[in-house]
Amino acid sequence: MIRWPGGCFADDYHWQDGVGPRAGRPRRINIHWGNVVESNEVGTHEFLDFCDMVGAKPYFCGNLGSGTVREMRDWVEYCNYPGDSTLALERGKNGSPDPLGVEFWGVGNENWGCGGNFSPEDYGTEYRRYSTYLRNLGDTKLFLIACGPAQNDLDWTRRFFTKLRKDYWSGTDIHGYAAHYYCGTAGTATEYTEAQWYELLHSAIGVEPLIVQQRALMDGFDPAHKIGLIVDEWGTWHKPTPGQNPAFLWQQNSVRDGLVAALSLDIFNRHADKVVMTNIAQTINVLQAMILTEGAGMVKTPTFHVYDLYSDHQGGQSVRTLVGGPYIETEKGKLPQVAGSASLKGSTLTITLVNSNATQATETTVRLFGGELKEVAATTGLQFPEGDIQAHNTFENPDVVTLGGQNLVVSSNASGFVLNLPASSVTKLTVNL
Repeated sequence: MIRWPGGCFADDYHWQDGVGPRAGRPRRINIHWGNVVESNEVGTHEFLDFCDMVGAKPYFCGNLGSGTVREMRDWVEYCNYPGDSTLALERGKNGSPDPLGVEFWGVGNENWGCGGNFSPEDYGTEYRRYSTYLRNLGDTKLFLIACGPAQNDLDWTRRFFTKLRKDYWSGTDIHGYAAHYYCGTAGTATEYTEAQWYELLHSAIGVEPLIVQQRALMDGFDPAHKIGLIVDEWGTWHKPTPGQNPAFLWQQNSVRDGLVAALSLDIFNRHADKVVMTNIAQTINVLQAMILTEGAGMVKTPTFHVYDLYSDHQGGQSVRTLVGGPYIETEKGKLPQVAGSASLKGSTLTITLVNSNATQATETTVRLFGGELKEVAATTGLQFPEGDIQAHNTFENPDVVTLGGQNLVVSSNASGFVLNLPASSVTKLTVNL
């Protein structure tokens, strides 16, 4: 799943600027990106081509802030209507006679801030109005997503759903509710102390109380869980990088960011009964990116490698994972030294574990309930110079942080195994039951 075109840019983006012959597309000022000129060379069709190339579904974020109901309604028709309406025929002239089948639609982005500075009640009114006109067309059933809170703002959620329920609850289509969570920074992207290492990791696990508390509050309005909780922006947001335009939000990505990604993905996996979708912000060259590019050069970041490592969870059945053990005392509170999650596909169990201790390895016992161990078939993890908690990849040295096989299992029997987790590590175990 890839979300586009924003972010704050979504609420100043007009989709018709990005269709038709590329040479004739209008050039607009991007007020959210340092007032640079947006060429609109990448529009609806180009983005969908990109999604096809990487095997992802598109998630379109519509313009509620500076747009109109008609504009978003027409975008849905342009993408999904199978007949011969003017918009569908225009889509055909632009190279796609068949419907594009876009299911996932956000009705605005951060509408408490850059998306219009609405109150929860005013946004509720706007959401009700917009969703009335966003209809299923052809074989495509829409999944409509409302703007949720910044961080864990329970007041926004309570007031939004109260407004929706009071005025028009039974007639409003709402399938998802999207919160944003950034864990900020401590030090800079690549320069930080051991205390700042722990400070950022402790901030990262703050997404767990967001999930638990937001879902519990939503349950009061939606006890049947018809509305899915989404975290469609999350990740680290470091101080501006010297030498880079601060408006472009470019930042390096160290092994610390990799652990933030791993801790977050484990939380999402453990709470698969509460979270239906998550989207890291962002993918390329911005914030906690998976890829950095410069001209023809490309670098895979530690976050890229964590996503690669965790991909075996996708499509699996999340299984209950309980972790007990020591905590690391930080200035912000307690940080579990070991955390993780697990998922099952047939008789293959995938376990991912994070040792947040910056300097100390830890012997960890894994016990299985409801199955017997046949073998630990593979152990893979982040690899980087021992003790270098600031390790990161550059264009000159792109493989400082990589993935590699590891031999960490100390002993095993039918009920589980013992392994030695390295300091500051992310590890995946493939277990045959």
